[in-house]
Amino acid sequence: MSAPLPRPHLRQIAAYDPGHDLTQLRARHGGLLCELGANENPLGPSPSALAAFERAAASVHRYPDPSGRALKAALAARHRHPEQGIVLGNGSHELLVLLARCFAGPGDQVLFSRFGFAVFPIAAALAGAEGMAAPAFPEEHPRAFGHDPQALADALSSRVRLLFIANPNNPTGSWLSLAEIEALLAHADPQTLVVVDEAYQEYVLEEEPRSAVALLSRFPQLVVTRTFSKAYGLAALRVGYLLAHPEVACWLERCRETFNVNQPAQEAALAALGDEAHLRVVREANARERERLAAGLSALGLEVHPSRANFLLVRFGEQAAAIGEALLARGIVLRPLMPYGLDAHLRVSVGRAEENERLLSALAELLR
Repeated sequence: MSAPLPRPHLRQIAAYDPGHDLTQLRARHGGLLCELGANENPLGPSPSALAAFERAAASVHRYPDPSGRALKAALAARHRHPEQGIVLGNGSHELLVLLARCFAGPGDQVLFSRFGFAVFPIAAALAGAEGMAAPAFPEEHPRAFGHDPQALADALSSRVRLLFIANPNNPTGSWLSLAEIEALLAHADPQTLVVVDEAYQEYVLEEEPRSAVALLSRFPQLVVTRTFSKAYGLAALRVGYLLAHPEVACWLERCRETFNVNQPAQEAALAALGDEAHLRVVREANARERERLAAGLSALGLEVHPSRANFLLVRFGEQAAAIGEALLARGIVLRPLMPYGLDAHLRVSVGRAEENERLLSALAELLR
């Protein structure tokens, strides 16, 4: 006798692929594992955030604040956005799925760019909507694999209920300018939510990409998602948030799971948000090491794509899978990109100086 089947639209869904079983790899290599595959902050969180987490952990027998009032108030002040327009999530991943489930369904379309974040098509499938991948820039283009704003505009219609844009984009490191996002907002149907996922925005030191938060007051259909998992170094605590029109946020609050962000996570995120000095150290270290790592990879004859985030997209050609496995045997983890259709590439997270040097030395040996 077979087990019950899920709804038809879920039967072809593929689970999110994290690339490697890091728990198993950590057990195998211990503290010698060099983790450059998950885009984590190698410097870790603010000491203030760790202290806040430890204090809050003493009350784990109590339910968390279901509204996250203190954290929302701090985010509202930081972004000059009304608290009623802020929704907290168990990472921004949960919020992207929640947006699709709340605003799209069977017969609707969810639009994103090819090579966009892997959660976008998953969110569409979970909502029962049709996921549509617009063509990205081709590899020979100066903005190789990046979002093509004209292709996205051409794919927009009244059936598109959500347009997902990751900016900067994971896994390509590419970005759209604020003017390009504004043009897409002006072109989209007023009932189409335009969701700009800014998971890596804190790493941007250059003029572009500027945050889409600046456009929120002019476009009620705009949603901006952020996370504390990357630059703030709280990946294990799963805290994300979004900024939206209060009416959009109101619907999401009705649909989200109660107590979706635990209290130690809320307290740690609040403390991390207040430690601007630590964030500045993280941003500057990432920019410095990203440049050094890109130069080192290029010196080995590898093609390195431009990035404004804490990772690099690197072309290894037909050897990509073999090199990834050879590095893994040496305890160095990079991100394979076969699920994205970027088989000739690996994604390299920017690590600490000694981790980046270890990678470059191993690659010099392998490519010799």
